[in-house]
Amino acid sequence: MNKISFLGKYAISPLPLPYEWYAIPLRLILGYGFMEHGYAKLARGPEGFIGILHAIGMPFADLLGWATIAIEVLGGLMILLGALIPVASVPMIAVLLVATFTVHLPNGFSSIKLMSYDASGAHFGQPGYETDMLYLAGLLALCIGGAGPWSLDAWLDRRRKNA
Repeated sequence: MNKISFLGKYAISPLPLPYEWYAIPLRLILGYGFMEHGYAKLARGPEGFIGILHAIGMPFADLLGWATIAIEVLGGLMILLGALIPVASVPMIAVLLVATFTVHLPNGFSSIKLMSYDASGAHFGQPGYETDMLYLAGLLALCIGGAGPWSLDAWLDRRRKNA
């Protein structure tokens, strides 16, 4: 294969793969990321996260704290499995928007703010809303394009069409 045909085939998107495969890496990182955030809140003690919600003046902080943890863990699992993506995405998008407007927006866009570096390593400032927007874009892409192959949504769709 000459260089021109190789570039023509692999340098321009989409790659020569079934188009719906885009969803697999997206589902894996979004699902795992949400689950990890929820698990971290549980592992550190939900009271700490609920205390933060109280400190920033969120109403019903106890309820919202537990709801956020459940949405992140269960919603993340649903995304990972490709299960009912639009249904799972609605509360996840709500969590992202609340986090953006109550915590991250005042810190600007960038999620990585290198403040200094010394013998103990790098020191970073407060993260902005960049990561929230990336998660939001990923969820919307899955809602628009579908969960892809090897997903519960694809399996349910095949069953519905064969019924």
